[in-house]
Amino acid sequence: MALVTTAEGVDRSPARTSQLLAVVAGSVAVGATALASTNGGLAAVAGVLLVGGGVALGSRRLVTVGSFVALVGVLFGGLNAAPPELLLPGTVATVLMWDFGEQAINVGEQLGREAHTERLELAHAAASTIVAVAAAGVGYGIYLAGTGNQPMTALVFLLVAAVALTSALRN
Repeated sequence: MALVTTAEGVDRSPARTSQLLAVVAGSVAVGATALASTNGGLAAVAGVLLVGGGVALGSRRLVTVGSFVALVGVLFGGLNAAPPELLLPGTVATVLMWDFGEQAINVGEQLGREAHTERLELAHAAASTIVAVAAAGVGYGIYLAGTGNQPMTALVFLLVAAVALTSALRN
């Protein structure tokens, strides 16, 4: 792991709790995506490895690219007509992986790695998970209320658009 110290001796490396949460969320994404599509599962594994490297090194670029690669894995599942019961958890876990990775880097940069931030990180993770699960629930409800003739890829692309919008608003 990269140790980043300033003149004051504060380690600005990513926070450990959010690092772990990002990898756990990535593991869930891999599991759901691999059940939906073998190629998608391989892409998700590559994405998680990139995110793991990103949170270890404090690289936002690796976290973002890795999350995108994992999301491409979910899209493979959608293109293979996987059921929404696999695609939605894969998408939610991928978004959470990105969010937790970003949070690890933010907390490390702002407060330092040795600060006692576990409660802060867990509260952020809980709130993000509630929002993501609620959004997926709404998306699934819309899917069920539809005529049933719509392809699953439409829902996947709707979720991708939501992720893109969230990313644009965050920047």
